[in-house]
Amino acid sequence: MSPSPPPVLFDRARWIRNRDRASSNFDQYAFLKVRESTQLLDRLRDSPREFDHALDLFSHTGQAIQTLKESGSVRKISALEPSLAMSALISDTGIDLPVMADEKLPFEPHTFDLVVSVLALHWANDLSGLLSQVRTVLKPDGLFLASLFGGGTLSELRSALIEAESEITGGVSPRLSPLPSLQDMAGLLQRAGFALPVADVERVTVRYDHPMKLLQDLKGMGEQAAFAPREGQERRPLSRRILARMSEIYFERFRDEDGKVRASFEIIWLSGWAPAANQPKPLKPGSGKFSLADAVKKAGKS
Repeated sequence: MSPSPPPVLFDRARWIRNRDRASSNFDQYAFLKVRESTQLLDRLRDSPREFDHALDLFSHTGQAIQTLKESGSVRKISALEPSLAMSALISDTGIDLPVMADEKLPFEPHTFDLVVSVLALHWANDLSGLLSQVRTVLKPDGLFLASLFGGGTLSELRSALIEAESEITGGVSPRLSPLPSLQDMAGLLQRAGFALPVADVERVTVRYDHPMKLLQDLKGMGEQAAFAPREGQERRPLSRRILARMSEIYFERFRDEDGKVRASFEIIWLSGWAPAANQPKPLKPGSGKFSLADAVKKAGKS
C-alpha cells in the first residue's frame, strides 16, 4: 500500500504570482537574502572542495549565485527559479536556467556536486520529497547546503494577529505560513538519506518603526501568504480594524525603549552529503574501546 501524498498547504500559482509582483523591487527588500547568502559563502569556505557544477534552488534574483561566483570554488552554475519575472533579472547569461514544473527537479541523477538554496525551501508542499530529489541529483559525495525560515519566525506578528482577529471577529483565519522546527528538518535530512546530516539554527532580530513596515517588507520579499484554498473554508481579508488592533498589540507587547518594535526571524541551516563509499562511518554501538563509566570514575579520583 503506497503512502498517501502530503497535504497541499500552498497554492503554487499564487506563490509564483507573489514572487512575480515582488521581482521589480526585490533588491530593495532582499536584506535577509543577502545576509544569508553571505553566510552561505562562509559555510562554503569551511569545505576545501572545489565543485564542478552547482545548482541554486529557488534563486530569487541571483544573490546566492553571486556568492557562488565569489567563492572561486564553483566552475559551472545552474539555477531554478519558478518566477519567470525573477529569473529574467538573473543577469549573468552564463547561468543555465531550466524551467521547473511543479516540485519536480528537471535533472538526471548525479548531475551536481553542490546544491544550495537560500531562504526558499519553506514554500515546498512536499519538503521531504524535495530533499530526496536533491540527494538524487547530487553526485556521490556531493554537498547540499541550504537555509530556510523556521518555526520561531515572526512569532511577534503571529501572536498580535491572532489576538487582534480573535478579539474583533471571534475567530482566526490562517495568515502566516506554518514553518518547520529544527527537529523537523534534522529528521527530514535523515529520512532523505543524506550522510553526515547537520541542522543548526540562527536567530536574527529586525527592528521597525511600525509593524506595518514589517508587512510591507514581507510583501516586498514575496513572502506574503499563499495558502491553498480549502473546501468549505472562506479566506477573509484582513480588515483595517484588525490591522489597526494588531499594531496596537504589537506596540504594547514588543516595543523597545526607543519606541521601535522587534521582528524575529529563525533561520535553519542544513547540510548533508550524498552517500559515498569513502565517507567516514559512525561507530557501531558497543564497538568503543573505552568505558565512559570507567572514565568518570577515574576523573573523580584525580
